[in-house]
Amino acid sequence: MPLLEPVIDIRSLDLLNSVDECGSIAQAAKRHRMSQPAASMRLRGLEDALGLRLLDRSHGRAMLSAEGVAVVKWGAGVLESARLLHLSAQALRTKGKNQLRVVASMTVAEYLVPGWLSRMQTLEPSVVVSLEMGNSQHVLEVMLDGGAEIGFVEGQNAPRELSSRIVQSDELVIVVAPTHPWVKRRKPVSPLEVAKTPLVVRESGSGTREVLEAAMRVLGLEVRPFIELGSTTAIKAAVSSGSAPGVLSWLAVADDVRDGRLIVVKTGVSSLERSIRAVWSKQRPLAPSAKRLLRQLG
Repeated sequence: MPLLEPVIDIRSLDLLNSVDECGSIAQAAKRHRMSQPAASMRLRGLEDALGLRLLDRSHGRAMLSAEGVAVVKWGAGVLESARLLHLSAQALRTKGKNQLRVVASMTVAEYLVPGWLSRMQTLEPSVVVSLEMGNSQHVLEVMLDGGAEIGFVEGQNAPRELSSRIVQSDELVIVVAPTHPWVKRRKPVSPLEVAKTPLVVRESGSGTREVLEAAMRVLGLEVRPFIELGSTTAIKAAVSSGSAPGVLSWLAVADDVRDGRLIVVKTGVSSLERSIRAVWSKQRPLAPSAKRLLRQLG
């Protein structure tokens, strides 16, 4: 089936996603190694192509409009497919060479794996890496099926068929928009109030959801979802709109908290710390490139 006109420029969509993650056109331009005027021109071209106002420029600083937030959410799958196509083509070009297949849960893949692989490829440029993303349940299924040499998950104990090692720690936090009533609270929000409040959460099967439900279960409470979303970006957008509090990894919200876009709320819910684990098969030797990656992680 032919593409609809006008064809959307993938690089412009990627740039818009960076504006969302970085908080400004200037920082997004720096990430993409281009000038701010060039970035602004590319984003205006995307707006013209879609016929939508993706950025609100009325307050002296370009921020995503409601339409822009929606396009970033819808475009996440497009960008991931484009990256997968690039990696797959690269793998075909280098068939038979040193390859490493990595599968990681969403938060780990977005905020940790790129840095790990960048350092590895600086030291070992001959290694061709392909990265697959999914929730923690998906990662474990891929590893059990032999679909990758090494995987990374959050908060889960590995099945008996897999070896595992903790490589980093993380913490879940409850965040709200700056306008949310909880921001003015002087005392921590009680676990019971958290349980009674509909939350923006990840889908079942994700490591984030598993840790949250386990922490509430210890207190004899349950999570009450307001909406379940499959990506960190989508949850941040929903929370920023002021619709409801959300639960996310500190890794995912650190920049947003620093810049004042989201506020961390203190609660009486403990045990929100979690381990990030590397997992690999017990049935076959760990690939040399995977061993070297593990060694770099300490």
